[in-house]
Amino acid sequence: DEDKSGEERDAEENLREIPFSRTSEIEEIQRAISAENDRICTSLPKKIENVKKEPIMGIKRSAELLPLIDLDFSVSFSLLDLPPVNEYDMYIRNFGKMNTKQAYVQCNEDNLERDIQTEEVETLEKWTQHPGESALVSGGPTNSQDMSVNGALTPKIDSRRLANFLQSACQVIAVLLEEDQVATQPRWKLGSRQTSLSISDSCFQLNTNQPFLHGRKISCLYVSQVQRQTLLSVHGLPEKAGDGLLNRKSIICVWNIWQPSSPQKILICDSEVICCCLSPTKTTLVFAGTIDGSLLVWDLREDSRMHPHMMISETDWTFRVPTFSTDGILNSVNHTSPILAVEPVSTSLYTDQNYGLSGVSYQEGVHFISGVSVCTCIALGDNVLYLCHVLSLCFPSLFPKDVRQRMPQTLTIKFLSSNPNHFIVGTNIGLVGHGTRHDLKVLPKLFRPQENGLRSISINAIDFFPFGKPLFLVGCSDGSIRLHQMTSEYPLMQWNDSTNGQPVIALQWALTRPAVFFVLDASSNIYIWDLLENDLLPVAKQTIPSENVVTMTLLGEPEKANGLLGIALAKECGQIDIQYVKKKWALPQPEESEKLHLLLLQSF
Repeated sequence: DEDKSGEERDAEENLREIPFSRTSEIEEIQRAISAENDRICTSLPKKIENVKKEPIMGIKRSAELLPLIDLDFSVSFSLLDLPPVNEYDMYIRNFGKMNTKQAYVQCNEDNLERDIQTEEVETLEKWTQHPGESALVSGGPTNSQDMSVNGALTPKIDSRRLANFLQSACQVIAVLLEEDQVATQPRWKLGSRQTSLSISDSCFQLNTNQPFLHGRKISCLYVSQVQRQTLLSVHGLPEKAGDGLLNRKSIICVWNIWQPSSPQKILICDSEVICCCLSPTKTTLVFAGTIDGSLLVWDLREDSRMHPHMMISETDWTFRVPTFSTDGILNSVNHTSPILAVEPVSTSLYTDQNYGLSGVSYQEGVHFISGVSVCTCIALGDNVLYLCHVLSLCFPSLFPKDVRQRMPQTLTIKFLSSNPNHFIVGTNIGLVGHGTRHDLKVLPKLFRPQENGLRSISINAIDFFPFGKPLFLVGCSDGSIRLHQMTSEYPLMQWNDSTNGQPVIALQWALTRPAVFFVLDASSNIYIWDLLENDLLPVAKQTIPSENVVTMTLLGEPEKANGLLGIALAKECGQIDIQYVKKKWALPQPEESEKLHLLLLQSF
């Protein structure tokens, strides 16, 4: 009884711990179990009496076991309790398994409130009105605490600055429109059969199919040293004389190669132009030398209304006359010999690249030769030009007595870019003279070919090495090519049979590769030399089909590493082609200058 009372007390305590809803349910279950037990016990004697065939021992054992069998209730419990996982918990659980780290930044450390993380932004209200109805066009408080209104006066308009901006902006827009037109189908190419040469990847033409350029041969091409996309082309006198403004006049076209549909500026003069160049620091001044000895200068910044206009093919063209000409100088101080070459001279010296050559500072200017003397045109300021003759630099004085007896004729002139105090002149006897503008003595005085003696060979082309070293190439009328250095009388290298005896009419170093140069001969053959690949023969030869090429010049961007290198070819018919050279001859090679220097040391 004590045990039973103890069990009842434990059951009662368990029931107290179970919530009320579940307690009532358990009590019903217990009552059902007790009723079932009572029913079994009352019905058991009747069953024993009815079953007479069963053994007495089995009935007795069953009677003893049945009171012991009882059903009881056990409190239920959960084996697994897993609440739903939210997005943040899922992110934290997977964090660290994807090579990620968690960091935070706290702004406004002095503010400890949780809902503010950054400084408050100060704002001001301003107003404006354009065009202004009065002197005030805008206003508003000067700070957030000041509520007074302060107005701003109408700004002064700088008309010159506005005009310069509009001019440059219009040019950019015109170039973009031109590129879009070229990308579709340029009208001036419809009847052209122009294709790329085997030495080039692509090509295009400048639109020289203008009415005022018909029947004019091109005598000279020149590319600006500052703006590499600016090209000058000299068109001679027309084959058939006519009436009007352009009768018996030479024409110089100023091109932007990115806008090939028409020239940017058109310059005219009364005499035949032999040579031309642009100012050395900016493309605003054009210089030209004529066959009658005149030096002409055009200032491209002049207003177009200062020059004559003509309506041609429903287009209004402006033909600019020279800003300055030496024709007005008295004959006692002027000269009448043809100007064979004009060369720009930079304004500063690179003393670390003089290579032992003396140098002085000087002003910007353009030098030219007239066959007997060197002349200089010095630009002082933007609009004032002074012309003077340097009589002390007459070319006969550059040569020894035995050479002067041959009366050498000077044909071309070039200035050393690293030290423009030094210049060299090509002659018609195979020699190259060496002189300076300020020093009296210079060594060597002459640059000779490997063969001794004087021959009737003209120096048709000279080009200085554009990568700092004092080297220059010489192209001759007998087809020979020489590589000289400024400190030696005889050439480092000489090639006599590279053009099969055809005269060299143009020659120029590649602007992007120190070891590569291009040669054009009188039979319209272009030769490409790569001294690192072959220092005995050219590595490529290209014959220009159908038309004779009268001159060439190179276009490139040496300050960029894109390897863009083009050849501008002027044909006898007046057409100008731009051929972009294949990348293997245009892209700079690693340590190319050092390899070329070692090659020249071995040949010296």
